[in-house]
Amino acid sequence: MLIYNTLHRQKEEFVALQPGLVRMYVCGITAYDYCHIGHARSNVVFDVLVRYLRYLGYKVEFVRNFTDVDDKIINRAAQEGLSAMEVAEKYIQAFYEDMDALNVLRADNEPRATDHIEDMIKLIRIYLDKDYAYLTSNGDIYFRVRKMAGYGSLSGRNIEELKSGARIAPDEDKEDPLDFALWKSAKPGEPSWDSPWGPGRPGWHLECTAMSEKYLGIPFDIHGGGQDLTFPHHENEKAQSEAAFEREFVKYWVHNGFVRVNSEKMSKSLSNFVTIKDILASFHGEILRFFLLTKHYRSPLDYTENALAEAEKALKRIYWTKAALEKELSRQKWSKGQDFVEAKEEFDALSDKWEQAMQDDLNTAEALGYVFGLVRLANRMLENKTFRKSEPGRLLMLDMLDLLKKWGLVLGLFHHSGQSFLDNLKIMRCRREKIDPKTIDEMIQKRQKARQNKDFALADQIRNELADSGIEVMDTPEGPRWDFA
Repeated sequence: MLIYNTLHRQKEEFVALQPGLVRMYVCGITAYDYCHIGHARSNVVFDVLVRYLRYLGYKVEFVRNFTDVDDKIINRAAQEGLSAMEVAEKYIQAFYEDMDALNVLRADNEPRATDHIEDMIKLIRIYLDKDYAYLTSNGDIYFRVRKMAGYGSLSGRNIEELKSGARIAPDEDKEDPLDFALWKSAKPGEPSWDSPWGPGRPGWHLECTAMSEKYLGIPFDIHGGGQDLTFPHHENEKAQSEAAFEREFVKYWVHNGFVRVNSEKMSKSLSNFVTIKDILASFHGEILRFFLLTKHYRSPLDYTENALAEAEKALKRIYWTKAALEKELSRQKWSKGQDFVEAKEEFDALSDKWEQAMQDDLNTAEALGYVFGLVRLANRMLENKTFRKSEPGRLLMLDMLDLLKKWGLVLGLFHHSGQSFLDNLKIMRCRREKIDPKTIDEMIQKRQKARQNKDFALADQIRNELADSGIEVMDTPEGPRWDFA
């Protein structure tokens, strides 16, 4: 398996530090607001990585933290009239609701910063003892960035260029503008904890060093997060970890690309801040997950509602085929017949190509292309009566369905039964379009009665009225069915 290592700016063969075991840490949310589509992408990407590593046979120890003390949380607490801890708990629970809707698995450990204050205090003692940190007159403690050789290597930034753009805030007492906070002295009304240097709270970067070392040990295999975390968070995390433990912190740094909204950077000031809850109000969570995987995880992704609607159509194509396979395989009458060598060869080639795509830096975009290749093969075979009625055909259809399920376990997709999922999507689309499905059913019954009475003009008129509303009627041996075109 190849994986892109941000530290070296190239794809590298993945070799676990311990055979058969992968230890992986991904930065979680700062719990002060509802999760947005950028959070969705990062969590889905690393969920697929965990799933794929386990599919390959690795035992994966996966840690994803929660930042539950931070300036943003404190500010939100003041706005909402809650304590900082109440705010953090509220948005952590909202995170779980969103991730469940996106079929994102729980991490093996999900530590919270406030449960590891003592671990962070121990680290600060190490930095002070090694002269990597200093205590200011107002009780804050900062990390000496310039003392750490190689600072900037992860993000590819030059320390002199960083210095020219850095500023010291009026309330800061730093030796160097680049130095970052390890400990912030207590301010009135803010949560704080006792320490040898007086009451205060940890800086943001410190928690990930403390928790990753505690749950995974150092070094560990993979550290993940969004590109926005590469600097300063991961750069600072790398510096302080290697200063404390005097060895490599992480072997592979993996970062997912940015999400833009209507080709613009997502920002509350631009009124284009899209939360997961906003999307789930209109679209099934699996549609959003599918959309997020249609681009390579390192590529930029442009979110639009039209793009999500196209993803819905594409996902429906897969589920239509899944439903057709499930229905055909439920039939009992089969007979011996000819082998379908070419179809089996095409099936095997698609399986191999899917594996190659996933091996090549988790290329889900290409892998989904092979899913549609499987769909086209299945549809072609389903149209062949000889294939459907033969024992070799039945066995190959079973293989197709099993392969789709196997791929789905890795991608976190296709886990619903075909027809029930399509029916669910139809209900959600009606809600989104403000259409009453009962009215449509009544019109279809009226059309069916007109056809029985050979009033084909009326039947065509009803069908055209439905088509004008974007609804397609399909006449099947089991009776008429309808769906959105």
